[in-house]
Amino acid sequence: VQLQAFGGGLVQPGGSLNLSCTASGLTMDSHAVGWFRQAPGKEREAVGCIRRSDGIIYYADSVKGRFTISRDNAKNTLYLQMTSLKPEDTAPYYCAADRRGRCSYFSDQFHSLIDYWGQGTQVTVSS
Repeated sequence: VQLQAFGGGLVQPGGSLNLSCTASGLTMDSHAVGWFRQAPGKEREAVGCIRRSDGIIYYADSVKGRFTISRDNAKNTLYLQMTSLKPEDTAPYYCAADRRGRCSYFSDQFHSLIDYWGQGTQVTVSS
């Protein structure tokens, strides 16, 4: 199983950036899938998650209204559209997938239990 995230880069405050995560060895719609980030010196933070059973999407309060998570089942790809970016959004972003299908694992408390992780893609928001 491999998850590969890409699309990171340098963007000015207020700008937008789109991340993608492709999967091999698993089908995303049979897992809960989502994104995390971890700024230097901080704990890993869940950005959001798509629940397997019904496709409901959960977002962290810090990104609600600015970030959008989506999934293309035909392409087996997960997306993170980020708008109105702030310097505090700077971090490597990681995609993840969990066979149990529940977004409860996409949390600060239980993320260590998640089955599969991609490598990080760096997002830097700076003028």
